[in-house]
Amino acid sequence: MQEHYRKWYTPYFEHEFEMLVFGHAGKPIILFPTSQGKYYQNKDFGLLDSISWFIDEGLVKVYCPDSRDNMSWYNKDIHPADRVKTHLAYERVIMNEVAIAARNETGIDKLIFAGASFGGYHAMNFGLKFPHFTSHIISMSGAFDMRSFMDGFYNDEFYYNNPVDFAGGMPSYEMQLQFGDVNIILGVAEHDACKDENFNFSNLLNEKGINHWFDFWQGHSHDWPIWREKLPLYLSKL
Repeated sequence: MQEHYRKWYTPYFEHEFEMLVFGHAGKPIILFPTSQGKYYQNKDFGLLDSISWFIDEGLVKVYCPDSRDNMSWYNKDIHPADRVKTHLAYERVIMNEVAIAARNETGIDKLIFAGASFGGYHAMNFGLKFPHFTSHIISMSGAFDMRSFMDGFYNDEFYYNNPVDFAGGMPSYEMQLQFGDVNIILGVAEHDACKDENFNFSNLLNEKGINHWFDFWQGHSHDWPIWREKLPLYLSKL
């Protein structure tokens, strides 16, 4: 696989940001790491190797950005409102810098947002918030309700970054208008702490009339082996 390391100064955090990019052409995928993961995590745990054929054939180009979960959702040293604001700074890096670069380099306007575990949250959150940027959302073992990170605090900024709330609060016709062309894949394992959240979110999408693929992995758990098995399967369906 072609692999490129990138580091640049971002004004949204006022420090440097790192990312790995794999491939030379194809549909752009922004592939998020799991909770507090680094930009090289998906490579180190073999997720990139599992889709190397798609990358080498020029079918996809994969952007693996660093996370900032340790500075936002997981940061108990700051007020919950500031956790959300830090996440919004991360959003600006992803959408204004990473996504724009991916669109320019591939010549394809709509992106695939993908990730496992907490990366599944990011994939779903960004994909639903920015449907005009999104062709597919691939969430494996994701979580979609961030209230447990907020210590009881709630505001409008949090609402619009909590998929069960902002998606659940939209009228069905508006959901269908905005997300009708977005292909959503929800995958979760039988022995997975996020199983109930995925069943509930699938039911929410069904209630809103949003077509999606809910893939339930019997006999598996919340871990890398099943993610390495499923991601190439999902790409093969695109």
